[in-house]
Amino acid sequence: MLEADAVRLAQVISNLLNNAAKYTEQSGTIWLRAERQGRWVSLSVRDTGIGIPPGMLSRIFDLFTQVDGTLGRAQGGLGIGLALVKRLVELHGGTVEAKSRGSGAGSEFVIRLPLAPPRAAELATESTPSESLASEKRRRVLVVDDNRDAADSVAILLRLQGLDVDVAYDGPGAIERARAVRPEVVLLDLGMPGMDGFAVVSELRKEPALRETRISDAGFDAHLVKPVRLAELRELLELGHR
Repeated sequence: MLEADAVRLAQVISNLLNNAAKYTEQSGTIWLRAERQGRWVSLSVRDTGIGIPPGMLSRIFDLFTQVDGTLGRAQGGLGIGLALVKRLVELHGGTVEAKSRGSGAGSEFVIRLPLAPPRAAELATESTPSESLASEKRRRVLVVDDNRDAADSVAILLRLQGLDVDVAYDGPGAIERARAVRPEVVLLDLGMPGMDGFAVVSELRKEPALRETRISDAGFDAHLVKPVRLAELRELLELGHR
């Protein structure tokens, strides 16, 4: 028995399985295993895929990190899934670890989650880790990126920090949403087709109600270079609140 958000844990496992499938040949094998280890449950996803170079193991959970595309498996993913996995597991009081013997040697992701105490299991309620954050004061952030998966995943991570997040997928949509919700912070991608980030920020600066909004990206109020560490993003958002 776990005290957990079933939807979020399903998201964690599906992210790991999708990642394993993406980087494993069709003739390869993927294992999903769960076992009890004392007061913990261990969940692992192991594959016979391309593996992880030793130098990347320490930063594989950073935002936007990808295994080197020269290994033949870059398929457009931005590595956001693993950052999301790490944050969701930590919110449940658990840990996640990446293992690999190197390129071509497959990889394994091991999650450890605490079992619920017997009394807590009997009195389990509908409260979840993410719900506890909702009671904190919420700040409004607008995430803008033409890559929908990237925008939606970053939005989920920020909501887990207790932020009120809106999303836009192009320049005109960003301006429309900013006028409607008046965000305190805009996380803005530069390389969007049609109306790029530079044009968007230029328009936003013309809006009297948005002049105090922080637009955080290259050349604006702050500069984030991919891969982005979640701690770095949290620190930036906290500074903007002071």
